[in-house]
Amino acid sequence: MRRICFLSMDSLDGYVADDELAVEPLARLGFRVDTLSWRDPAVDWNDHEAVIIRTPWDYQRSPTEFLSVLETIDRSSARLENSLNIVRWNLDKRYLIDMEQRGCRIVPTIWDASYSEVEFESWLERFGVDELIIKPTVSATAEHTYRLTVYDPVLESVFASRSFMVQPFMPNIVAEGEYSLFFFNGEYSHTINKSPKTADFRVQEEHGGIITEIEPDDKLRDAAQNALDKIGEPLLYARVDLVRDDEDEFALMELELIEPALYLRMSDGAPDRFAAAIETLLK
Repeated sequence: MRRICFLSMDSLDGYVADDELAVEPLARLGFRVDTLSWRDPAVDWNDHEAVIIRTPWDYQRSPTEFLSVLETIDRSSARLENSLNIVRWNLDKRYLIDMEQRGCRIVPTIWDASYSEVEFESWLERFGVDELIIKPTVSATAEHTYRLTVYDPVLESVFASRSFMVQPFMPNIVAEGEYSLFFFNGEYSHTINKSPKTADFRVQEEHGGIITEIEPDDKLRDAAQNALDKIGEPLLYARVDLVRDDEDEFALMELELIEPALYLRMSDGAPDRFAAAIETLLK
């Protein structure tokens, strides 16, 4: 049986993951799946035909070390997916600058800012809003993501040595939720809506987010496809996160190309489609 690896972390306690749903479909296709931590120095990556980055949801705390491990995998005989080039590009959310320059609509963003009370007031004025989202440019699972109406001096230490981005809070995150569209080997698979729990703005399940499968309309699907087309490289998996803005257009929030939760359990056939995409890639 051919061996592949799902790259994970030491423990997924406290997280919601469902990649195990792809194990049986992959077994039917002749693959054995080993789920291994990226932090395990004893792993010989040459033992695997492919290493699929799946749930290393602590990488943002050690991005340099994470990239070093991926470089080691890339030098081995195993095929790394998504590719090292894609991971390097997608690791820092400044990739959104590239996407905007390529003609993709994104949520308005301020980059290269300094966190101070004077700056905070200028951000509110610049966007013409009374709420802001501030988050690191290297982050996962909404870690160190804050929704603010007033300056919080406690966060000075958080952002003193951490690159961050500033965006207006998008009311439709609460009003109708965020949309995630999934693609395997460039082919559309399924769509979910993620809405925050009452009195929250974070849509991740770890924070109580409510997840629903939906059938996207043409406008939503076209917006996701447009973003995917602008990446310019083949991808085993991609998740495109979109929000409806105040002009009734869909703006790109994130391109999740490193370790997105794929919500395989939310769509009949999604585990089989993901397994088939892996088989096709490795033919």
